[in-house]
Parts: sequence; C-alpha cells; structure tokens
Amino acid sequence: MESATNSPQSVTNAFVRALNRQDVEGMVALMSPGHRFVDSLGNVVEGREKMRGGWLGYFKIVPDYALAIEESFANGSVVILLGVAQGTYTKNGQLTPENHWHTPIALRAFVEDGLIAEWRVYADNEPIRKLMAKSG
Repeated sequence: MESATNSPQSVTNAFVRALNRQDVEGMVALMSPGHRFVDSLGNVVEGREKMRGGWLGYFKIVPDYALAIEESFANGSVVILLGVAQGTYTKNGQLTPENHWHTPIALRAFVEDGLIAEWRVYADNEPIRKLMAKSG
C-alpha cells in the first residue's frame, strides 16, 4: 500500500524542493537507479549517477536555477507539473541581473516504487540559449 510520504505527488514535490535548493544529493536519493532524464529537445540521459554529474554541471552554469510550480496533476504513477523555470546564466560564478532568465515549463514525472523513474522537461530554452550565445 502506498503511503502519503511515498505517493507519486509527494515524491515529485520532494524532488522539486531538492532541485530548488540545488541539492544534487537529495535529488539523486529520489531517483531510481535506471532514472531517465529527457530534456526539451528529446535528449535522453539514463542512470542516476550520470544525472548526478549532469545536475552538478548545470548548477555550475545556473547556480540559482529554480522551479515555481503553479499547478500539478497526478494520475496514478504520473505527475504533471506546470509553472516557470528560472535562473541566472553564469560562466564565471557571478550572478548578474542581465543574465537572469525565465520560461514557462511543463514537467512529467513518472514515479515507480517511491522513486522518480523518469523526469521529462517541456520548455522553451531560447531565453538561456540567447544568454549563452551572447556571452560566447
């Protein structure tokens, strides 16, 4: 029987809280061993250890990355999150207002045995791509 603490909605909420703290170890603890990350371009990274490195690298270039979830919907083991992704792009660790970006986001979490088995992102990444191209 599923408890409230390991329900797909609770697990997904805990993952978002860890992400918003840039707590990679907390995120990894909530991923299944075969975790799949699918970005908005359809690129797939498999395995929680690979995603540990992926999130560590991402938080180096966007150290204040965060999600503001406005709505969520759960259906069995799937949770859909709608909101805004935002952060500040940096190459040198300096957070400057002109490099802050935000974009609407939809996320699909598939939870299996109390862990995130898949995290799929649907977002327009053009705002951060423009900043990355500008700072060349």
